[in-house]
Amino acid sequence: MQKIIIYTVILIVSLLSKVVAQEKTFEKQVKEIASNIELITNKEKNNLKVEVEAIDLQVKEGKITAEKGKELKQKIAEEFAKNIENKVAMEEAKLAQLVQDKVDGKFTVSEEKLKKGGTTIILGSSRNDSIGKNRTEINLTTMKVYKGEQDKIERKSKRTTSQFVFAMGLNNAIPELKDIENSDFRVWGSHFYEWGVTYNSRLIKNHNLVHAKYGFSVMYNNLRPTDNRYFVKSGNQTYLATSNFDLEESRLRNVYLVAPFHLEFDFTPKKYSKDGTTSYFRTHESIRLGIGGYAGVRIKSKQLLHIEVDGDTEKTKQKGDFNVSDFNYGLSTYIGYRATSLYFKYDLNPVFKKNSDINHVPLNNVSFGIRWDFN
Repeated sequence: MQKIIIYTVILIVSLLSKVVAQEKTFEKQVKEIASNIELITNKEKNNLKVEVEAIDLQVKEGKITAEKGKELKQKIAEEFAKNIENKVAMEEAKLAQLVQDKVDGKFTVSEEKLKKGGTTIILGSSRNDSIGKNRTEINLTTMKVYKGEQDKIERKSKRTTSQFVFAMGLNNAIPELKDIENSDFRVWGSHFYEWGVTYNSRLIKNHNLVHAKYGFSVMYNNLRPTDNRYFVKSGNQTYLATSNFDLEESRLRNVYLVAPFHLEFDFTPKKYSKDGTTSYFRTHESIRLGIGGYAGVRIKSKQLLHIEVDGDTEKTKQKGDFNVSDFNYGLSTYIGYRATSLYFKYDLNPVFKKNSDINHVPLNNVSFGIRWDFN
């Protein structure tokens, strides 16, 4: 997990350190000038409105006569009209020069570069399909490469798409159908992590609501005992023992390879092409609800202990099965918006094998956290 975090940090830093120079095209500059003219006009009109209202208030309060008010309003209206005329004239001069530059061929190089395209690198989910006809988009999170806008639209609107999944949150182990108030494990100190790849298949050809979501994930379930205790395996029995030394860290990590399956209800509406002639479906752009479960096998178990002895910390790693069940299966659900969801999962099978449960009470793993599905 630490390697993943370090890699992500390095990746973000390297991306932020890159300087991307974007050359303005003729069309973009024309739009900017048009926007400036609109802003100038609206601003001056709003200012004029404020001045007129102030004059009307003076007339109403009897500070000036109606005739004087009319005269003042006429005067300031002429002043604001002149301001608009002067400022718009400056923008029109920019536009005239821009058109002349276009005629002189000064935008040939820029447009040629645009035709050849370029490359955009993003991290996370991209909400925009309009990446340019000939541009390439590389998504480092989902490890996907889109060669042009049409390629991205077609691939992301297929009946089956793929996502990179990452989840994290709180983890615990409790007796079946009980709460965690009297748990043997730290509520805020025990965590889970999960990462994997899923496939999302639209079940109805011409409707976007119901999807089958399936794939594989690696789950890391960590349990930190309370009261300075640690796990001890004795034959087919596993129990919690109190340490004679101060434990700065006591954690049992169980790692599983699982195959999750969910029915996902995606409320993303149907999309249309720019000309309105073609419709297509997208996912992960609105509210989503997933209901399902998972089943898998345990890859490894490991106990990490940090023991303080005479002011020094000794770190030990104990590998073994600790009588943890070799298989796990359970129920899971999530609800969220776009890529982010609240995530809950519950193991139906006990954490430990039969006859090796803590205090002879079967414990079931339960997790709650946040999940990201990067489409």
